Amino acid sequence: MSDFEKTSIEQDLKIFTSRNFEDPSDCKNLEQIRFYVNELYQKIHELEARFDYAPSWAYTLLARYQAKQNVLIHVQFRGAYH
Repeated sequence: MSDFEKTSIEQDLKIFTSRNFEDPSDCKNLEQIRFYVNELYQKIHELEARFDYAPSWAYTLLARYQAKQNVLIHVQFRGAYH
């Protein structure tokens, strides 16, 4: 895969995420986070299947969403049991 193709994939994914996702730090709703995690996971999986490539920052973004999801789950758990 050429550098041009990688750059094109990265730009397309950045446009997709910037239009459709909020920054993980701005998310306050657990269902919203779950939706973003699922959508981003599917997008990464699709890129890996089609091009055998996904940008490393996409995995980092996915990890940030998962970390935020864990925080929200913990808060929800504490609220339910305290």
